[in-house]
Amino acid sequence: MAFGARARMINPRLGTYFSIFAALYAALFLLVLIFEQLNFNEHLLRVAFLLGPIFIYAVIGLCVGTNDILGYFAAGRRVPAAYTGLLLGVSALGGTFIVAGTGAFFFSGFDALVLLVGTLTGFVIMAIALAPFYRKFGAFTVPSYLGRRFESRSLRVVTAAVAAVPMLLVLSAELRIGGEVGARLVGGSANGITLLLAVVIALSTVAGGMRSFTWSGVAQSIALFLALMAVATTVSVIVTSLPIPQLANGPMVRGLVRNEINEGLQVVNVWPLAFQLPPEGFATLTKPYTQPFGSVGPLAFIIGTFALATGISVAPWLLPRVAAAPGIYEARKSLGWATVFSGLALLTVSSVAVFMRDFTLEAVMSERLGPLPQWLFQAAAHHIAAFDQSATRLGFEGLKFDRDGVLFALPLAVGLPSAFSYLLLAGSLAAALVTASATTVSLASVLGEDVVQGMSWEPSSSQNRVWVGRGFVIIAALCGATLSIAAPTDPLRLVFWALSITGSSLFPVMVLSIWWKRLTAEGATIGVLSGFIAAALAILISEMGAISTPSPIAGILGLPVSLAVALGVSLMRPAANRRALEIVRDIRIPGGEIIYDREMQRLQLRKHART
Repeated sequence: MAFGARARMINPRLGTYFSIFAALYAALFLLVLIFEQLNFNEHLLRVAFLLGPIFIYAVIGLCVGTNDILGYFAAGRRVPAAYTGLLLGVSALGGTFIVAGTGAFFFSGFDALVLLVGTLTGFVIMAIALAPFYRKFGAFTVPSYLGRRFESRSLRVVTAAVAAVPMLLVLSAELRIGGEVGARLVGGSANGITLLLAVVIALSTVAGGMRSFTWSGVAQSIALFLALMAVATTVSVIVTSLPIPQLANGPMVRGLVRNEINEGLQVVNVWPLAFQLPPEGFATLTKPYTQPFGSVGPLAFIIGTFALATGISVAPWLLPRVAAAPGIYEARKSLGWATVFSGLALLTVSSVAVFMRDFTLEAVMSERLGPLPQWLFQAAAHHIAAFDQSATRLGFEGLKFDRDGVLFALPLAVGLPSAFSYLLLAGSLAAALVTASATTVSLASVLGEDVVQGMSWEPSSSQNRVWVGRGFVIIAALCGATLSIAAPTDPLRLVFWALSITGSSLFPVMVLSIWWKRLTAEGATIGVLSGFIAAALAILISEMGAISTPSPIAGILGLPVSLAVALGVSLMRPAANRRALEIVRDIRIPGGEIIYDREMQRLQLRKHART
């Protein structure tokens, strides 16, 4: 396998292939819609929406398998910017921010903008401070980058151990949300669906690693946007006659807030460090939609935004994706696409929350005449809403919604055919699969490349590296499923913990490794460890109630610790040698030959000379 900087042609038929997939997905939806009107067996239709798409994802992943090192770990460095941005955007959100995020917007209103602002800020930081330079280095994993940047095997292994923790947390969160969504779609046990998803992830990524994930993940991302946009646009046309849901809800909000206050929702004041995004389970509406800082305090909003931004910008399941772009220009452009796609998805789910608030208001208004709306009883039958079904009048305090079911209540509230609910469930399941697959492939690469091979600069043969990676893909998927089933935890909380730990342990060292030449291997190693320990302790102490900072944002308190330790230890050690300074200067010039590929080529030449 030859590593080099030669230009690699992008397949010109990619648009055709994914247009065919989109057409097949739309055809499946239309067929289910037709069969529903013909009173076909409902359970078979639900199973078709579960098994049909995941069968296609698995086939795509298996068909693009490869034994090439560059193809397996970096998708051949030939993924166009739009596809890379699509994967980055959806991988950052996952099923958690789509499903639980809709509930967060529904209950917390404008306070849930912390999700939107934090995500977009993270991509901006990645684009400006990290992505072009990481792409120039070209390492397959974040631990590989730090280990070779500082020529430290111990730093490489330590970073691998630290990075594995947040990746396992995210994988567990996505498999759990995916299991719950799958159980809503076909019934049965959520744990059984979780195991099925782990098998699908392994099948769709084991043959080609990053290459398989790239193309199966693009298909899953398309399925998500088709579902979100189809349902939200249809509802927007029915409710407002405007087919742009992200803009149509503006006029609704003005009347919505006035009527909510008249019906008993009053302004809520919380202390500055409060971070009360809705937990998992049923809850009632307690504040007007547009009231700021009614569930998230102003200081907590800033800290939460910072935690999300720093965690996303250096996430070891996101940042290595830019190394798959054909060049520096494409890497930068992919971050622009990532902000577009993630922003569009979050704006769409926020519009869904506004529509649901409007329907909820109509159901609880005191001057409403007649019986309760029929959709409330349907939502209760689907375990989305809970209320006294014998009552003739409801207040906000008498109507509860499941946070993770709000997204799927919208088709019921509008009276759309059940096929729209199936479409939305399948799209949310696809979003969970994207992020779970991204973390599985990245975790497998870290375990295979940086743990098994971490103490050796000379990698084993190409065939061994690929097969070790494939073995760890299966192990990672099974570990994530086991953790999700054995220790079920609120997925939104798990994602916040994971991003806080990532930001605290990796963000200072990653930024300093590019922009401060004085940073040493010892400073980086102790900085990563101290940030991780401080973040984990802060989360644990917060969960025990010993400190007042909420645990979702408490972990980011380890970031200043990591930064101070990395700076202090580096200043106490001798300055970096000439080779380290040359590497930094090379990284800061984004164009030119990829450093990692050059190093691999030199190692192969030395090995060939010895033999």
